[in-house]
Amino acid sequence: MTSPLRRCGSASHLGHRSIIPLVPQLLHDDTFRRLCRGRDLLAAEYQSRVLLEQAAREACLSEFHFHRLFRATFGETPHDFLTRLRLDRAKQMLASERTVTEVCFEIGYQSLGSFSTKFRSQFGRSPVEFQREMRRIFGYHAPWRVLMLPGCFVQAWTGIE
Repeated sequence: MTSPLRRCGSASHLGHRSIIPLVPQLLHDDTFRRLCRGRDLLAAEYQSRVLLEQAAREACLSEFHFHRLFRATFGETPHDFLTRLRLDRAKQMLASERTVTEVCFEIGYQSLGSFSTKFRSQFGRSPVEFQREMRRIFGYHAPWRVLMLPGCFVQAWTGIE
């Protein structure tokens, strides 16, 4: 069980253990900007296979240093960040009546099975179940088409003036 607090050694003049909150180490402004450039590359290219090496190169850091600083700064690994972006986009696309297969390949997954498994582990239901629930809650998107007709045509067709 992790705790946001860390126990420090006993203070000689206090005679007891004190609890000091863990404070993330502050980054230099330049390092933070470089991490943001790497994160922006990941976000912009979430559909394709972006390698950690490319994001680290964009940030002018080694892969290991980039990964460690990214996690410490943003609270998630670059892989978790990409996965979250992809699955959030998948939810939007599934709600807009795209097929599960279309969504899977469009957001960058190569396997329908791995996409469905990851989606279920993240949201507690399969992509198809999520899509059915969205249809149940919000109804079908445009179940009938509304056409714009000129008033003269409507009057001639219906006989109503």
